[in-house]
Amino acid sequence: MVDVAEKINVQAQSVPKKKAIKAVAAVSIGNALEWYDFSVYAFFAIYISQNFFPSGNSTVQLLSAFLVFGIGFIVRPLGAIVLGSYGDKAGRKSLLTWTTILMAIGVLVIGLAPTYYAIGIGAPLIIVFGRILQGISAGGELGGASTFLVEYASEENKGKYAAWLQASMALSNILGALVATIITAVLTQEQIVSWGWRIPFLIGVLIAPVGLYLRNALDETPQFIKELNIQKEEKGNKKKLPLLQAIRKYPKELMVGTCFSILWVVCVYTLIIFMPTYVQKTFHYSSFEAFISSLIANVFMFFGCLLSGLYSDRVGRRRILLLAAGLQFVSIYPLLLVLQHFHSIITLIGVQTIFCILVSIFVGVAPSALSEIFPTSVRATGVSLTYNIPNAVLGGFAPAILTWFTEGLHSSYAPAWYVMLGIVVSFVAIILLPRYKKAY
Repeated sequence: MVDVAEKINVQAQSVPKKKAIKAVAAVSIGNALEWYDFSVYAFFAIYISQNFFPSGNSTVQLLSAFLVFGIGFIVRPLGAIVLGSYGDKAGRKSLLTWTTILMAIGVLVIGLAPTYYAIGIGAPLIIVFGRILQGISAGGELGGASTFLVEYASEENKGKYAAWLQASMALSNILGALVATIITAVLTQEQIVSWGWRIPFLIGVLIAPVGLYLRNALDETPQFIKELNIQKEEKGNKKKLPLLQAIRKYPKELMVGTCFSILWVVCVYTLIIFMPTYVQKTFHYSSFEAFISSLIANVFMFFGCLLSGLYSDRVGRRRILLLAAGLQFVSIYPLLLVLQHFHSIITLIGVQTIFCILVSIFVGVAPSALSEIFPTSVRATGVSLTYNIPNAVLGGFAPAILTWFTEGLHSSYAPAWYVMLGIVVSFVAIILLPRYKKAY
C-alpha cells in the first residue's frame, strides 16, 4: 500500500466549520438529486417495460427494461475515466457541476421519450441514449462527491463527513419512493402505464437546477489547491495524466478498491434498488406495498449511514466494515424466507427495514474507506474507477441477472446467493485496507 504519510495530505489551510458544513450540505443535496434521477428508472421499470418493450411475456418485457438499465452501468467506467481524470486536473467543483448537467439531460430524454407504439424501434433507442448520459454522469459522481467531502474534512471527521454521501442516496431513495407511493395511491394502473410513470422523471428535471446552483456556489477543496500548487512547482505548468499515474503507481490500490466495492455495489442494487420490483414479481406484493416499505426502510438507512460513519472515526473503518459484511452474510437468506412464508405488509416493512440497516452499516463507511486508499493527485480517478468497474456488470445487470435466475432456476432466493458471493470477495479486500492512526 501507499505510504500513509503520502496519502494523507495535510490540508493547505484549516477549513472553518461553517464553510465545511455548507460544503457537506451542498454536495449531499446535489448527490441526492443526482441519484434520485438514476434510481426512479428502477422503481418504475415495470411500467417502462410495458411502454417500450412490447411482448406477450411480462418477464421478457421486464428483462429488456433491466438490460437497458444495465447499459447505463456499462458506460460508467467511461464516465469514471473521463470525469474522474477531469476532476483530478480541473478540480472537484467542476466535476460535480458536469455530473449534474449530464444527469439532468439524461432524465429529461427518458421522461419525454415517445413510446414504442408511437414511433416503433426508435423508442427504446431513445431510452438507451438517456441511460448512457445518466451512466456517464454517475460514473464521475461518486468519485467526485466522496473526494470533495473527504478533502473538506479534518482527520477526525472524515468518516462523519463522507457518510453523508450514502445518507444522501438514502434521501434520494426516500424521495423516489415517496413520489412512487403517491403516484400508485392516486392514479389507476391504466393511468400509470399510460402517462403516470413519466411524472417522477419530470420532477427530477425540475429539481436539477437546485443541485446545480448549490454546487456552483462551492469553493474548491483546500487539498486539491495544495496539490495543484505542488505540481506547478515540480513540473511547471505540465499536468500529469491522472489515469496513467493511477495505473502505474497504484495498481495494488486499484485492485483492493475494486474488490472492496463489489459488496458495496451488490448490496445496494440488490437489497435497496431492485428489492421493490423483486417483491412485486416474486412474492406478489402490490406496487403500493413495495414502495411504502421502501420509503419507510430508507429512513432507517439514512440514520444508519450517518451513525456508522461517525462511529468509524472512533473505532476504525475495518471493524465496522467486517461487522457489516458478517451480519449481511448470516441474515439475508433467513430474511427472504420470512418474506416468502409470512406474506403481509408488516413483514415486508420489517424485512426491508432490516435490509436497509444492514446495508447502511457498510455503505456509511465505504466512501471514506475507499477515498483513503488513494492520494490527492489521483483520488477522484481512483475512487471513480474502483467503484464503477464492479458497477458496470455486478450492479447494473444485477436486476437482469436476478430476474433471469429467479425465472430460469425457479428460485426465490437469488438475491441472497448474489450478495453472499459479493461478501466473500470483498471480505478479503476489507482485511487488506490500509491502517491509519486516526481511523484504526
